[in-house]
Amino acid sequence: MGSNGLPPEPGTREHTLDELRRRMASVPGRGASVAAHIPREQPLRRDLLPVPAPLADLLPDGGLPKGSVVAYSGAHSLLTGLLASVTAGGGHAAVVGLPRLGLLAAAEMGAQLSRLAVVPDPGPDPAEVAAVLLDGLDLVVLGLHGLAVPPARCRVLAARARNRGTTLVVAGGEWTNPALRLDTRVAGYDGLGPGRGRLRSVCLDVRVSAKAGPPRQGRMDLCARAGRTEWLARENVARPTEVTALREAVS
Repeated sequence: MGSNGLPPEPGTREHTLDELRRRMASVPGRGASVAAHIPREQPLRRDLLPVPAPLADLLPDGGLPKGSVVAYSGAHSLLTGLLASVTAGGGHAAVVGLPRLGLLAAAEMGAQLSRLAVVPDPGPDPAEVAAVLLDGLDLVVLGLHGLAVPPARCRVLAARARNRGTTLVVAGGEWTNPALRLDTRVAGYDGLGPGRGRLRSVCLDVRVSAKAGPPRQGRMDLCARAGRTEWLARENVARPTEVTALREAVS
């Protein structure tokens, strides 16, 4: 209800938030259903979210800690991979403020789109929309578009994520004291000749920084295979050909 006791009008910020709260109330309980769908070849503790296998090798615990805040920068490809891993494992996720994030790419990575909520235009305060979504989902990806979230608000949202057991990934902005930082960069491509050809794989350099211990770095490939896209460790495929002209299109 609005401040005047009447239902908020469609199209207003209050209506959007009320609609999100209604949808959160309909999301089934988490925990057992998620754990039952995690691939057996990647066993995880109950307090971790599944991630693409090459990234698991770089993370301190082998997955994203539930209830944590992760600061992300760089290519959107790995963000899509995180969403695919969580929803394919039976979890529920949301994307806020990232209208260019490809749902088709997510589906080709194995994402279950029925478990993915998308809010492409959250308005002037995307963090408030993300705060509502923290109440009922396993993973929330928030695009900040260069915004700097005040430290006091970072602490409030981090505490909310921790209490709800929801992982918050913030991309493209400034966030104080995240549990992890993931930085990615497109390193090259495979399958393209001089001026033409079919793109078969994209190579990413990934750097993981935690609060404790030295940063970890690795290289992984996103490969197209039989209508699906898969994440592979760098040593499993040939070295890609560098194609500078396509780097920005994929990042």
